[in-house]
Amino acid sequence: MDPLLKLLHNDASLTPVQLAGLVGSTEPEVRARLKEFTDAGILLGYRAVLNEEKLGRDIVRALIEVKITPERGGGFDKLAERIARHAEVRSCHLMSGGYDLLVEVEGANLREVAAFVSEKLSTLQGVLSTATHFVLRAYKEQGVLMKRETADERLAVAP
Repeated sequence: MDPLLKLLHNDASLTPVQLAGLVGSTEPEVRARLKEFTDAGILLGYRAVLNEEKLGRDIVRALIEVKITPERGGGFDKLAERIARHAEVRSCHLMSGGYDLLVEVEGANLREVAAFVSEKLSTLQGVLSTATHFVLRAYKEQGVLMKRETADERLAVAP
């Protein structure tokens, strides 16, 4: 992977000046390369990893296994792209194994996620079945450990 992209992948908060110093280049050169990556569709955006618990944000996330029928001339792509366009969908991946797509959705509450599955996802032509798994707690997001406050991380010593 290009060193500039690797740096951004690990820490998207780095500025072009910082990136230039780390890759041994100039700021204008880095800006030009970033523009090239963006124009080529390689660099699609920047995201911060948030600890939702510390923000007090009560959201519900679910991972949904979806079995679909591939379409003639489009395979899985057309239906997967249609599913991915829904606002509730955070990610959508073609999988190997017992199901075809893994869809991550987010909603304000259980009812909202359930409504998405029953009213929008399951009713799409080509969707054969769904299995919904609700996320109870995240321990790691996008390669970042979710830090939790603990009173004492040492093990208790017994006499």
